[in-house]
Amino acid sequence: MTEVAERITGLVGALRAHGVRIGTGETVDAARAVEALGLADRELLREGLAATLLHGPGQRAVFDPVFDLYFPRAVGGPDGAGAGRDELRDRLARALAAGDQAMMARLAAEAVDGMGGYGSSPGSDGFSAYQTLERLRPQTLLARVRSDVRGRDGGGSGNGNGNGNGTDFADRLLDDEIRRRIEQFRRMVGAEARRRVAERRGRDEIARRGVVPTADRVDFLFAGRDQLAELRRAVSPLARKLATRLAARRRRAARGTVDLRRTLRSSLSTGGVPMRPVLRRRRPVRPELVLLCDVSGSVSGFSDFTMLLVQALHDQFSKIRVFAFVNRLDEVTGLLERGRADPDGLSARIRAEATLTGWHGSSDYGVALGEFAERYGDAVGPRTTVFVLGDARTNMSDPNLAAVREVARRARRVYWLNPEPRGQWGTGDSAAPAYADLVEMHECRTARQLSALIARLLPV
Repeated sequence: MTEVAERITGLVGALRAHGVRIGTGETVDAARAVEALGLADRELLREGLAATLLHGPGQRAVFDPVFDLYFPRAVGGPDGAGAGRDELRDRLARALAAGDQAMMARLAAEAVDGMGGYGSSPGSDGFSAYQTLERLRPQTLLARVRSDVRGRDGGGSGNGNGNGNGTDFADRLLDDEIRRRIEQFRRMVGAEARRRVAERRGRDEIARRGVVPTADRVDFLFAGRDQLAELRRAVSPLARKLATRLAARRRRAARGTVDLRRTLRSSLSTGGVPMRPVLRRRRPVRPELVLLCDVSGSVSGFSDFTMLLVQALHDQFSKIRVFAFVNRLDEVTGLLERGRADPDGLSARIRAEATLTGWHGSSDYGVALGEFAERYGDAVGPRTTVFVLGDARTNMSDPNLAAVREVARRARRVYWLNPEPRGQWGTGDSAAPAYADLVEMHECRTARQLSALIARLLPV
């Protein structure tokens, strides 16, 4: 029972390290769930612990691989001699055609044991999912599995009208299902490789380093397409949370400060004791917001997410204007408003309809910022807060600090959000230190950092 308790606390600690908020009460509930469910049915135990520890379906992407480390399917390698590559591929094709998950799990263990090992020293990591999949290449089994499934079904199906549309549709559905099974097998291989490495290096270290973090904790510069899509789907709930915080800040700001003169005058009725402080009432005016967004290269994912987030907060401001640039700058406020229903297509719309580049395709902050100061200077006034989004890498061109000074002189506040780590500012072609001397620059590498900065920096 002591070992089970250690596994539960290890699981909770690893989830907390990945940003999942778990309290003491939830940990106790997890222990009670293990006691009630037992260890015989591993999948039932997985669902029971998920129900007690998680707060939403988005956390399953972290929970499942961590659970596999602390409650593994097996210990050590598979029994018996390892099969050859061709034999494994034959058995895998049959398992994929039958949708036999138990067999797929056994084959994943055999594949990692037979093809994923590297290094001979006892301290080496020992197993690689990437190496296993590169040697086994399950993605190349699609046509073979499709043929096996059709053979099982008696030669396929159709709609009987002779035009082939029903058959084509059925084929696409079948291909999608086979791809889903292949992807499931790939995840099984990854889980098996992590389990075998964890046996050598310890569960805690692999849970911390070898599990992909949630999308809101992934660096914008390294986020994949699926992670960026997940972030875009999270814009609306995040915006609602931030809007609530901004409204609370606005209510507090409306209370004003103590009017000492009127407070002392009022205290005469209580013998000079200021029982009821009199406040200078404020009538806060909704501020204006301007975004200048670098949409070149890997920075574009960061800019897209921030634009969508700010657009979702439009009710908190009297006016929002958004400008995008690479080496030319153009206003995209209208494109952003029209794109609320299709956030995934924002980048394509901006690149298709806005003028962002001149005679070359590399980013040029100096030209873009100069163009903003010259053409759109009237967008900035004493009630305007300006956010610049970008890595400040100028490709060795003139950073045009004079344009930044002019924008800072006109605006109420100017903030620069930089998705690069602070340690890389000033390296290579980065002009970040020069810009940071003129405006307030913040490291903003993840969606979690961004939401915290937005909540703190947005004006009320």
